[in-house]
Amino acid sequence: MDGDGKPKAAEYSVPPVERALKLLRHIGDGNTCRNLSATSEALGINRTTLIRLIHTLSTNRMIEEIANGAGYRLGVGLITLGSQAMHGRDLVQVCQPVLAELCAETGMSAHMGILDGPDIVYLSRETPNTHLVSNVRAGSRLAAHASSIGRAILAELSEDQITALFADAPLPANTSKTPVTLSEVLEQARADRAAGVAWSEGNFEAGIGSCAAAIFDHQRTPVGALNVSGPQSAFSAEAAEGTDRIRKAVKGAAFRASQALGYMPRA
Repeated sequence: MDGDGKPKAAEYSVPPVERALKLLRHIGDGNTCRNLSATSEALGINRTTLIRLIHTLSTNRMIEEIANGAGYRLGVGLITLGSQAMHGRDLVQVCQPVLAELCAETGMSAHMGILDGPDIVYLSRETPNTHLVSNVRAGSRLAAHASSIGRAILAELSEDQITALFADAPLPANTSKTPVTLSEVLEQARADRAAGVAWSEGNFEAGIGSCAAAIFDHQRTPVGALNVSGPQSAFSAEAAEGTDRIRKAVKGAAFRASQALGYMPRA
């Protein structure tokens, strides 16, 4: 029990179910469990228990045996369950409450958008009850390499994918900070990937700052990004405490949206 007399979360946990989930995630990460002794040691599950788990999951088609005794992979039954869970979980539907929370937490306009070729399209936004409100609306289209939402998505793509996107696309400069060559776009993507967010201090529009992070689906594919935008001064190095708070809020919101889409980080 906790201090309020309520059961702790761990008290509700069912160990056999926890072990089954651990095994499913292990297989989902590409481990075939061909060597049962090694798998038993890696997962901390008794070998006899592991054999029973594999039998039960196989019977229910959650996993299936690979030909020629090569081990196991996730099965059709699990794929069906996943498809049923994802049905109807529209990106806007999932992100709207997350944007509302992010807007309330930061006091800034919050947006969500997706990549469409070399551009991004805004699908949703939440605005605070203040005089300084973003004029970007759902349906607005901006250059991906110049906007923080676009940059956050590009940072999660391979360099070959980025090159293909911009091979024949113009690279307009919104400000002097906007990359105008493919090599500069690639360099910016590498920096954003290392930072974990796309950070803008007037990069897209003078006087406006922004921070964005990518949203991932159940296949760990970047399907969009969300951001907050506000006065550039709030995003400057002089406002260190505030900028840390913004980064944390944006990354947390993107993670919650990703989780709602079925995303699970690698162990």
